[in-house]
Amino acid sequence: MPEGECAFCAIAAGEIPAHIVFSDDVGVAFLDTRPVFKGHVLVAPLVHVETLSGLPAPMVGPFFERVQAVAAAVEQGLEVGGTFVAMNNRISQSVPHLHVHVVPRNRKDGLRGFFWPRTKYDDSAEAQSYARRIRGALDIG
Repeated sequence: MPEGECAFCAIAAGEIPAHIVFSDDVGVAFLDTRPVFKGHVLVAPLVHVETLSGLPAPMVGPFFERVQAVAAAVEQGLEVGGTFVAMNNRISQSVPHLHVHVVPRNRKDGLRGFFWPRTKYDDSAEAQSYARRIRGALDIG
C-alpha cells in the first residue's frame, strides 16, 4: 500500500481483492490472508478509525451486531465448536484500521493463549470455499 492509504478501506471499496464474507453500509468482513485457522475472518467498520475508541458511539452497536452475526456464521458454516473473537488497539495491529478477528475453534486445536501460529489456504479456490460457507450461514437482518 502506498504511504497514507489504508488496506482495509481499499478492500471495502473493492480496490484490493479479498474473499468477502459480508459487506453493508456498516462494515465489511473478509478472510484473513494469514489465518490462525482456515475460516479466520476480519470484521472492519466502513468508516476509517484506528481503534475502538475512535468508533462513533452510534456505530458501536450496529458494528458489533455484525461481529456477532459473523461469529455465529463461522460456527454454523464451518461446523466448528466455537470461535475466538479478539481485537487489538494499536499494539499488534498490523493494519491501523479497527478490526475484529473471528477465529474458528475446536477443542484441542492447538491454540494456546495469544500465540497465533498462522497457516495458508492452498489456493484462492479453497479460500473462496471458506468465504462461501460462512456467507451462506450469515444471518444479518
